[in-house]
Amino acid sequence: HAMLEGNSGDAVQQAMRIICAMAANQGAVRLTSVTQAHIDGCIYASPANLTFAEKMADMGARVCVPTTMNAISVDRANWQTQGVPPSFGLPAARLADAYVRMGCQPSFTCSPYLLETAPSKGENIAWAESNAVIFANTVLGARTAKHPDFLDLCIALTGRAPLAGVYLDGPRKARRIVDVELPDGIDDAFWPLIGYLAGHRAPDCIPLLRGLAAAGPTCDDLKALCAAFGTTSAAPMLHIDGVTPEAEGAALPDASHVTISRADMRDAWRMLNAGPEAVELVALGSPHYSLTECEALAGALAGRTRHPDTQVIATAGRQVIVAAQANGTLNLLHQSGVQVLPDICWCSISEPVFPPQTRALMTNSGKYAHYGPGLSGRAVRFGSLADCIEAALTGRVPVRLPKWLE
Repeated sequence: HAMLEGNSGDAVQQAMRIICAMAANQGAVRLTSVTQAHIDGCIYASPANLTFAEKMADMGARVCVPTTMNAISVDRANWQTQGVPPSFGLPAARLADAYVRMGCQPSFTCSPYLLETAPSKGENIAWAESNAVIFANTVLGARTAKHPDFLDLCIALTGRAPLAGVYLDGPRKARRIVDVELPDGIDDAFWPLIGYLAGHRAPDCIPLLRGLAAAGPTCDDLKALCAAFGTTSAAPMLHIDGVTPEAEGAALPDASHVTISRADMRDAWRMLNAGPEAVELVALGSPHYSLTECEALAGALAGRTRHPDTQVIATAGRQVIVAAQANGTLNLLHQSGVQVLPDICWCSISEPVFPPQTRALMTNSGKYAHYGPGLSGRAVRFGSLADCIEAALTGRVPVRLPKWLE
């Protein structure tokens, strides 16, 4: 009530008004405290993003919980030298700076779960950015709704969110069980493919995936699965039997049953591989690469240099790039001709940082395989890290099914 009455200033009053309106809209009768926030509204999607942020900053807004920032629309330190036009670069940089002025940490990453500040099981947080929300709920067992732009800042200013949806026990239950056929000899491309298909199977409800535990997914595998799931499902989380912390007993007694077969995987693979054999760009780091992914890329390249006509670009958060520099991985990647870019990600990249001469690109990201054609206007190929290495070294990848789907 004190916030609503303006005791904490105009910006907090406005933020609390918005939160209360959203709470009523969501059927929440109470608010909940959150320990941290992650801002998605820092991507320069429209001038409205900048107007809102600068208006709030000018009103003296300051975040009251630790708040990280998503990837932004420019490489903050280098956009001028990269040829980004000032008509875009200046407002995009101003937007990022406005959030930093309000006390947000300039983390500029869409993988905030890789930061030292990652939340723990049962912690109520307020994250925006779909892949991060899904990973936090699913893998970490933290609790956050999929908060929209602008509401993310309102919650960060007040430390309060509507107590609704997956902040509560009941709505975290699975309304659909998805039995997955596990092929022999899978590689890393299996996980984003399953996430993509699981989203199709459960576009509007939380699913429980069964049949995957024997494959022992890594943290990076789960990151890829959650991101791809977020492109085809509106659900803020999923459960994986024998893998994720809340999977046991997650399915409701009346949950519906569906399956994902190898035939379904083959169909999805073909759909995500409509592009040609020749590729001019290998796009990695959607969501932002982890240190282990950087190391795997350097290891797979094994000192070899990329094809002269094929650019290889990986995006990563600043903290991962610093760690990769410290252990020598970044130098190995540079020697192979790989660009590693901070701050931006594939959902926010624009020409000329996105190589304008690209006709078709190759990615190991299910998320970018789905969004890439619409975002970039280019044909997209999807495959494993090994497929991406082949594309990087030779400039082409044969259109073929992986061995585990033949």
